[in-house]
Amino acid sequence: MKGDGSKAGGVLVLSAAAGAGHVRAAEALVAAFAAKGIAAKHVEVLKYASGFFKKIYSDLYVELVNRQPAILGLVYDALDRPWMHMKRRLALDRLNTRRLAKLLMEERPRLAVCTHFLPAEILLHLRRKKILDIPVGVVITDFDLHAMWLYRGVDRYFVACEETKVHMAALGVPPETIHVTGIPISPVFSSPGEKGQTRRALGLQPDLTTILVSAGGFGMGPVESLAKALQEVRHPIQVAVVCGKNAALKRRLEDLPAPAHPVKIVGFTTEMERWMAASDLLVGKAGGLTSSEALASGLVMVIVNPIPGQE
Repeated sequence: MKGDGSKAGGVLVLSAAAGAGHVRAAEALVAAFAAKGIAAKHVEVLKYASGFFKKIYSDLYVELVNRQPAILGLVYDALDRPWMHMKRRLALDRLNTRRLAKLLMEERPRLAVCTHFLPAEILLHLRRKKILDIPVGVVITDFDLHAMWLYRGVDRYFVACEETKVHMAALGVPPETIHVTGIPISPVFSSPGEKGQTRRALGLQPDLTTILVSAGGFGMGPVESLAKALQEVRHPIQVAVVCGKNAALKRRLEDLPAPAHPVKIVGFTTEMERWMAASDLLVGKAGGLTSSEALASGLVMVIVNPIPGQE
């Protein structure tokens, strides 16, 4: 089916659940479009990939972060070669994302915005083949640039900071296509409530210095060692640990000996803005979305053992 855009639908915002940040950025964009009265739909593209491919992109990533972060760093650096390996990547991605290509041709959006590099690659391939000719925007969800984000023919890049724009322009990306916008986050992070009230609502003590331990949406990183180390703090504190979707981590933390300081163990939450508003200090991961949300919340960050590569 050829797509000339004459009967195009709304806006598609495409993410990939390789880490939670890409999905959160996509959700923030859908909300922003809706606030402007523009119909937008979020598609998490790994749902339309082969099972093997999904394991490589998502499950293996989480496994390496938790068990072999040094290997993840080596892979990250090895692939950070601008404009190299593009044909091999496209061949592998096309082989494993045929259902995604079919969906895109059925939806025929009038605009696509990608918060992960995988759907951008597929969209640009379809355009080169004159199958689906629509504008493609790419939102880079890290503060720095990795070569995996680089494609010829992207209509608009949206980047976190001026340094990233300069870097991309030096690599040959047309400067007029690069826009410094910051990383998209929900506006709720910019309006934190009163600390004491928020703490009470979350079951915390209202007057204690509060440390938030963030493990990201997938519960990654040395969370247990952080939680134990915080019990050595001499100042009176309370600790909130957000474990994300890592149920095993939550169970292990709940089984730890009675703590010296009050600890609140939280699983996956859609109220991260409230936990940030209740806290004085964020300890843990330094992903692009978490960092942007903390900055918007006015929350001081202590970055511990950042994941080699993008963090």
